[in-house]
Amino acid sequence: MFQKKSKDRLPIPFWLRLYLKLSKIFKKDNVKFEIDSPRDIREGESIPMEAIANILHSKGFNIDGLAIKQFPSGFSNLTYFIKTDEHELVLRRPPYGADSLKGGHDMFREYDILKKLKTEFGKVPHVHFYSDDKSILGAPFYVMDCVKGYILRPGTSQKNAPNPNTMSEIAHSLINTLVDLHQVDLSKNDLMNFGKIDGYVERQISGWTKRYYHAKTEDIPEMDFIANWLAEKQPKESSSSIIHNDFKYDNMVLDSSNQTKVIAVLDWEMATLGDPLMDFGTTLGYWTDKNDPEELQIFQLSPTTLDGNPSRAELVDMYEKKSGIQIDNPVFYYVYGLFKIAIIAQQIYFRYHKGYTKDKRFSMLNLAVKSLAIMANQAIVKDRVSDLFE
Repeated sequence: MFQKKSKDRLPIPFWLRLYLKLSKIFKKDNVKFEIDSPRDIREGESIPMEAIANILHSKGFNIDGLAIKQFPSGFSNLTYFIKTDEHELVLRRPPYGADSLKGGHDMFREYDILKKLKTEFGKVPHVHFYSDDKSILGAPFYVMDCVKGYILRPGTSQKNAPNPNTMSEIAHSLINTLVDLHQVDLSKNDLMNFGKIDGYVERQISGWTKRYYHAKTEDIPEMDFIANWLAEKQPKESSSSIIHNDFKYDNMVLDSSNQTKVIAVLDWEMATLGDPLMDFGTTLGYWTDKNDPEELQIFQLSPTTLDGNPSRAELVDMYEKKSGIQIDNPVFYYVYGLFKIAIIAQQIYFRYHKGYTKDKRFSMLNLAVKSLAIMANQAIVKDRVSDLFE
């Protein structure tokens, strides 16, 4: 376990240095900044065409020319593209094996938030219907409109990326959109009923800690240290707002005619009423700085090292200026974000480890958990969010 009393740079483990060398050998810079498009359905994740046709027909949709594909990105809820002669829709359902984990994947909650939030925060897709009839897909699901546009995916190479000026404007749009969400009037459309603000921080720390130990597959002392540190350092809630809880580049759809404009925010499965600074902490957790050690950039979950991106410290400053809120302890929120993201990765790896999914993307996520834990420990040691290994 790392000790906070040391002010030295924490060592990069040998296994991570080795994995970096191997990743360079097999790395393919084939992720492009382009209009998001679906692909063939992954093995073991197909959905019955006839059942989909029947439910769509019963809801009044013309099903002529029905075809189904899958959006390949994302690590949690499964997302399918449904096209007919008249419609382009998206179906969302929980991942296989989700029943083995406690909490999450509440499809009705996600549907209900989108439905009620639409009039107050226009950057959400229009939802059509929800179904809890498990005879159709074996799990609850909902259907919404498909929003077409550019999405910045992890692994986007510099040669395929927007130019630095455009990238900088996109980063500002990300923060502006997040702050706009946090400033939604909670008195409208029963939004206040989506959560309880009192004790929110404590519930998040204890809840994610319990989820980690439920999905644990091996001992990671650094994660134990972070859990204890967060429990000891937690502040009171800063304020109350609707929060997304997974706000990053590839959950934003950018306008095809103006790539700096956010037209929709996706993946609301963890949205709730809570502390906006905890939400921002998750965004910080996804944010890899260009000067972070190369070994710790292997599992980068958002293309934040592309030229034109601000650093984490600069992102904090951007949020403070846009929101008018001073963040007194950004390290806590950053460490929380890293901890939560590590646990999400651990939960997904747990499903792969148990054989609930065959998606090979998940096979190395246990290493991502360890990598995120190193970053969190270093932030605690240095007591800052950027320049952690200087």
